[in-house]
Amino acid sequence: MDCANQTWIQNFVLVGFTPTPFLQPFAFLGVLFIYLLTLAGNMFIIVLVQADSGLATPMYFFISILSFLELWYISTTVPTLLCTVLHGPSPVSPTVCFTQLYVFHSLGMTECYLLGVMALDRYFAICRPLHYHSLMGGQVRVWLATASWVAGFSAALVPTCLTASLSFCQVEIAHYFCDLAPLMHLACVDTAWHARVHGAVIGVATGCNFILILLLYGGILRAVLKLPTATSRAKAFSTCSSHMMVVTLFYGSAFAVYVGSPGGREEGSDKLIALIYALLTPFLNPIIYTLRNKEVKEAVKRVAHRFGAVLKG
Repeated sequence: MDCANQTWIQNFVLVGFTPTPFLQPFAFLGVLFIYLLTLAGNMFIIVLVQADSGLATPMYFFISILSFLELWYISTTVPTLLCTVLHGPSPVSPTVCFTQLYVFHSLGMTECYLLGVMALDRYFAICRPLHYHSLMGGQVRVWLATASWVAGFSAALVPTCLTASLSFCQVEIAHYFCDLAPLMHLACVDTAWHARVHGAVIGVATGCNFILILLLYGGILRAVLKLPTATSRAKAFSTCSSHMMVVTLFYGSAFAVYVGSPGGREEGSDKLIALIYALLTPFLNPIIYTLRNKEVKEAVKRVAHRFGAVLKG
């Protein structure tokens, strides 16, 4: 095939998942159900934090920012997932494909930075309790949240632009959305250099934040172990448990896909793992942050009580 004639392709084709005709409606309805529950759960957290003054703390401010991010994160990929499940391989224009690639990685890197900021918040809350509210004042919170978004959307420019500059000889993407590895499999040229650059950029964004989180939790562990009673230690750990679960889920699945060469894995092997961090993680985050959280449960009761009083009045 003449690669020079294939540089400007009209459409890519997302292969996605091809369930049997019998399973197709169940797969579609299952994904749609998870998607709608994810939207509802994350919107619930955002509204609750805004509606209840008892949740007007730095921790819940960052949780609401994370929920807002998850709304867009899951909405970047699920529509194309639903399309491929329902209709099979689906065409997508290069403009839409590379836009999806950029937005998905921007939001993913933003979440990496935001999880680091949330670890810093927990460190100050436990290790610097007397200065916590001054260290995490309103302007500081907004600045840290804004910096996370700016850093994430800036870092994603490099892998997106490098991938978009490649010449492509094939059009079938062995995935349900446009991602680095499946796109690089379609290139006419050697992508080893591109893979090293991708690995360096993504490694800095994820690896440095992960190391920061580990260091902060090392400091938290030392501070907690110095507390005088088992009850106080358990209470301190409980404020971090939800965040640690989210970090483990997000980084565990992300490292499985992006550590190493993005173009060096078996074609199509990433899409199953992608379901974890692109679909299940946004779905589980609201559950993790609310199911075992007494403060959220009390806030729900207060808001429900006020809402009931308004209806009666």
